[in-house]
Amino acid sequence: MAIRVGDRLPEAKFKVRTADGLDDVTTAQVFAGKKAVLFAVPGAFTPTCHSKHLPSFLEHFEELKAKGVETVACVAVNDAFVLDQWAKVNDVQGRVLMLSDGNGSFTKAIGMELDASGAGLGIRSLRYSMLVEDGVVKILNVEESPGVMEVTGADKLLAAM
Repeated sequence: MAIRVGDRLPEAKFKVRTADGLDDVTTAQVFAGKKAVLFAVPGAFTPTCHSKHLPSFLEHFEELKAKGVETVACVAVNDAFVLDQWAKVNDVQGRVLMLSDGNGSFTKAIGMELDASGAGLGIRSLRYSMLVEDGVVKILNVEESPGVMEVTGADKLLAAM
């Protein structure tokens, strides 16, 4: 069953790329005691993710901060090395925390997996965005199709806050 508003995010470990290599970051480390935004993309460097979804959160980063958001995080079923390069290409500079869910464990635990095997991409994540307060989902927007960004951009999340 897919996660819903009012649900607590499950405990999970993500991989992040640091100057020293790879580190584990837990759900608790990212969300406990914080107001945070989490958005998911089907894949780094894929057309809609690269040209629209991530850029919307970079464009509206200061507005999110002004609304009290302490952390903006992006999760993808990609490895941490790919996410690190994607962050560099998009000049993220610490504004968005890139969380690798390489095996899709978190994505499956919240019921947001997408079987993109037909396109040669394997299991990925649905496109979504959420506001999370102290680990609890307060707002959740999910796209019906992975190739579009109509309800999951930062502007839509800001409007709902």
